[in-house]
Amino acid sequence: MPTYSLQTLLSCLADSRGKKRVLLNMAPIGGVGSRFIVAFFLLLPILEYALFFNPYVFGLLGIATAILGYIVCLSLVMIIIFLVGWRVNSHIIKKITSSWEFYFPQKSLEMVLSSGITPYNEFFDYYVHALKKKMDEHELHMFLLSAFSEMEKKNKELLEAINRNKKLSH
Repeated sequence: MPTYSLQTLLSCLADSRGKKRVLLNMAPIGGVGSRFIVAFFLLLPILEYALFFNPYVFGLLGIATAILGYIVCLSLVMIIIFLVGWRVNSHIIKKITSSWEFYFPQKSLEMVLSSGITPYNEFFDYYVHALKKKMDEHELHMFLLSAFSEMEKKNKELLEAINRNKKLSH
């Protein structure tokens, strides 16, 4: 039995229009929503600006040091954003993998979420189509299983090459 319903699982991976998320949403599985994390990301440079360019600190540092400190700290903010985003995504993937394997056995979640060329590139296109039809849980599951079959037929050579490569590397 899966830990999460199919609708919950897909709402972590895509927005309400079915578009794949860059930053996965933890809210449906009991965590902080991606909107709050994005707001935190947007707030970081503003807080940093307030730190370096308030009258007291700016008076102590001077213009050159304040600008240099701001630029250096901005690179740290970018690293923090990358690490937090990576951690959130990996945590969500780890939590939903067992449910994904229940609904879609032998279908790689990593290949579905990959931004590169995979046999399952069109998964979210099919999901958008399913959302427009307003399917219930069972219909959605059956529709996506048939979508996987179609994608595998279309990308048979790519899937065979990936499987051959996996066999050679083991």
